[in-house]
Amino acid sequence: MRSTTEQTYVINGMSCGHCELSVREEVEGLRGVESAQADGTTGRLIVRGDVDDAAVRGAVEAAGFQLAA
Repeated sequence: MRSTTEQTYVINGMSCGHCELSVREEVEGLRGVESAQADGTTGRLIVRGDVDDAAVRGAVEAAGFQLAA
């Protein structure tokens, strides 16, 4: 069993409550995600669970945004 981790990502263009909701819903739908918190003010996404970066990147892109380099 893999351990639960907490990872912080920076998202380009996320700036409002609707943006936060879109990103959070996509990421929380990933297998292994326990929780996701998106903050449009800081552009940060905090993901807790057992999920890889590629899956998070795909979910963020599905919500219409991109992870910062």
